[in-house]
Amino acid sequence: MITTILIGVVAGVIAGAITAALAWAAVYRKRGEAQVEEARRSADRIVEDARKQAEARVKEADLEAKEKLLQMRSDFDRKAQERRDEMKKSEQRLQQKEENLDKKTAQLDSRMGEVEKRDRSLNEREKKIESRENELEELIEGQRHKLEQVAGLTVEEAKKELIRGIENDAKLEAAQIIKRIETEANELGHLKAKKILGMAIQRMASDYVAENTVSVVDLPSEDMKGRIIGREGRNIRALELATGVDLIVDDTPEAVILSGFDPIRREIARISLERLMQDGRIHPARIEELVEKVRQELDQKLFEEGEAAAFSLGITDIHPEVLKLLGRLRYRTSYGQNVLVHSLEVAQLAALMAVELGVNDTIAKRGGLLHDIGKAIDREMEGTHLELGRQVLDKYGEKREIIHAMECHHGDYDPQTVEAVLVNAADALSAARPGARREILENYVHRLERLESIANQMEGVSKSFAIQAGRELRIIVNSEKISDEQSIWLSKDVARKIESELQYPGQIKVTVIREMRATEFAK
Repeated sequence: MITTILIGVVAGVIAGAITAALAWAAVYRKRGEAQVEEARRSADRIVEDARKQAEARVKEADLEAKEKLLQMRSDFDRKAQERRDEMKKSEQRLQQKEENLDKKTAQLDSRMGEVEKRDRSLNEREKKIESRENELEELIEGQRHKLEQVAGLTVEEAKKELIRGIENDAKLEAAQIIKRIETEANELGHLKAKKILGMAIQRMASDYVAENTVSVVDLPSEDMKGRIIGREGRNIRALELATGVDLIVDDTPEAVILSGFDPIRREIARISLERLMQDGRIHPARIEELVEKVRQELDQKLFEEGEAAAFSLGITDIHPEVLKLLGRLRYRTSYGQNVLVHSLEVAQLAALMAVELGVNDTIAKRGGLLHDIGKAIDREMEGTHLELGRQVLDKYGEKREIIHAMECHHGDYDPQTVEAVLVNAADALSAARPGARREILENYVHRLERLESIANQMEGVSKSFAIQAGRELRIIVNSEKISDEQSIWLSKDVARKIESELQYPGQIKVTVIREMRATEFAK
């Protein structure tokens, strides 16, 4: 019974649930159908909007196409009009050219007519000239017969006489032309040389400071003199023996004088003495050790000095031993002039003049720098600085052109190249400049007087003048006693006598002047 009731209850519940579910399903179906209908209507609206937009786009495209077509038509019409205008202009130009050609053709026709008339007139003139020539030949032949009868010469003999006279006239005229050309060439050469020398000197205006044969070392106190002298003078003797320089300890307060002809020795002594005073240990053993050390350092400094000098001129391929000798020239003087400074100036002057003349300035510069290289060793070896320099440069592989430029700078060898002449001229310019080389006034005046006296001793000399600081001697001779040929030999004799009797820097030019005067009075 209970079971039946439960089954009935459950069945009722299930039936109610099914009924409720069917009711909800009907509701949802109605909603779905409404949504589907709404979606269908939205789709229809979208399709309709798309169709309308497509139609609008088609209309716009048609309008744009029509506008482009109109634009293209207008461009085509414009270009066609331009081409028509160009064709019209071309036709006008062609027409103008045809008119010009017609005019030129007419002018040529008229000129051809004139040329034909001239040809006819020329033919007539030629005929007249031929007849005249025939008449002249007959006259000349008649005159020739008459001349032969009068002069007693045949035609061939007369021709020879005429040719001989013409040759003499031509030779005379040629000699005059040659003399004029030589005179003009000499004048132009002198002017060009003066210009080049003036430019070189102007660009090389450097100062000189005279070198001395003594060096002064300042002392910190008077007590230092006693320490330098040492017990019984052993310190000063050791220093003098090690350096080869005389130390003068006199009454000069707080100073010691180093005296010696060799600047390198004086420099070694100066540096050694200054270091000894700084060190404080002054005794013979220390002196010998320090002097040797300073000597080695100075050797390196000499190489650096030579290398710097060559580098300042742009020369980088000189042998190291030659560079060391160049550095030694920094402590070498000639008549008070520093030889390294002099060599640098000679190199620069020679290079400047070589550039102006268009020759090899590298050879001139190198030859000028090395021209006095022999002076670095001429106090240690036998021989002149020219011969020693030539041996050094040949030993270390310098070119023959450089050696030749070096060996010609004192006139011992005849220069074979322009660069050698320029080195010689640059050496004379550098040494002869006022103030470049030191000379005592009394010696200078005595040398000038001696120059004039040598010239005055010669027979036939009227006056003599030493000019240009003793670089030139001008001699005026009596024209009645001395001829032109004798004047040449007189200049040579005076030059040889000066070379044998005087000592002087550079060279001296001897000029003999012979003047012939003819005087007459008009009454």
